[in-house]
Amino acid sequence: MFMHFMKPIWKRKTRHLMLSLEILLAFMVVFAIAAFGGRYYQLSLLPIGFSYDSVWSVDVQAPQFSTEQSDPEIFDKLKRSLEALPEVESIGFAEYSPYDMSTSNTEISLPEGGKVSSIDVMEVSDEFFSVMSMQVQEGRWFSSVDVGALEPPAVISRSTAETMFPGQDAVGKLIMNSGLEEPQAYKIVGIFDSFRNQGEYQDPVNFMFLRLDPNAGGSAGQPRTLLLKMKPGTDRGVESRLNELLKLVRSDWGYAIAPLGELRKSLLATLRIPIVVLSVIASFLLLMVAFGLFGVLWQSTTQRIPEIGLRRAIGAHAGNIYAQIVVEQLLVSSLAMMMGLLLLVQLPITGVLGASLNWPLFLAAIAVSMTAIYLLSALCALYPAWRASRLSPTEALHYE
Repeated sequence: MFMHFMKPIWKRKTRHLMLSLEILLAFMVVFAIAAFGGRYYQLSLLPIGFSYDSVWSVDVQAPQFSTEQSDPEIFDKLKRSLEALPEVESIGFAEYSPYDMSTSNTEISLPEGGKVSSIDVMEVSDEFFSVMSMQVQEGRWFSSVDVGALEPPAVISRSTAETMFPGQDAVGKLIMNSGLEEPQAYKIVGIFDSFRNQGEYQDPVNFMFLRLDPNAGGSAGQPRTLLLKMKPGTDRGVESRLNELLKLVRSDWGYAIAPLGELRKSLLATLRIPIVVLSVIASFLLLMVAFGLFGVLWQSTTQRIPEIGLRRAIGAHAGNIYAQIVVEQLLVSSLAMMMGLLLLVQLPITGVLGASLNWPLFLAAIAVSMTAIYLLSALCALYPAWRASRLSPTEALHYE
């Protein structure tokens, strides 16, 4: 039966070549969209490590970060001014705000050398963790006991601890910030699960918090962002009062004020742009492939009218003709997709994309793209197949 369907396809192999290439291209584009969207879905199921509910960000926009800006009295005044508002529950300082695409990266190593790992870093004040509703898994967060410590404290993510100290308790051990001109040793005081500061679509990364003390002044305390834990239900109407209070402290600075929830929506919308663009391109491509399929099948069934008439004359039913046209097209699509599958399967085998294309995601994307191409092929074949099946044997055999 299979060879019965393959013989007509092989005889028209030259005609089917360009059509197969179009199907192959459409298959790979649909696969890319399915894999892209599937990866976003996988990431959205993972914990981000903090809560953005009722948290507002105040980004300090100073002309430049100078020693004047790091004056501890300035930040103390900013904090006390904001705490006077009844809507503000607590305040934390940070090097940058979640959801603003900022990142700071360095390399860490063991004091004795050996392992080196890339890691994202954020300097935060002691209050940051309570403002962001974070939970420590082992050890503790920063506190006043860290003031004047011989080795500055660090809190690292679980993945970092497993990378640097596999099978060991990392709390209390030392790591070196080897990304600095003069490497600095830090003592690990706590471990948390994860922190994806760029939101639900960010791949999990190694992360480390360093202690920032705004009261220290100098290079040890230069926060650029204030994070405010607001009372639930606080609306944007309080934004003007926040800005007025901040301007009373430093009128020459600018302050970008926004709830983290709004920053999150904006960032996620930006990150979805590539998949939207790909989807639009894929839609036009699938439309062009559909027109090509329909035209080729229409021409093919017209040229095969004598063959169809002969089959009808020797007893083939209309359903047999209908099934033959549809199945032949599905086989052509299958052959094109098999070529694409041989190329795409190299990606998870070699691991070139890492966790961004794991096996479950790969198989799901393949299933989605194959289903889409089969549906498109079947829909384009329905009318030409119906038209061919409606031919009477007499009419077909007398066709010129």
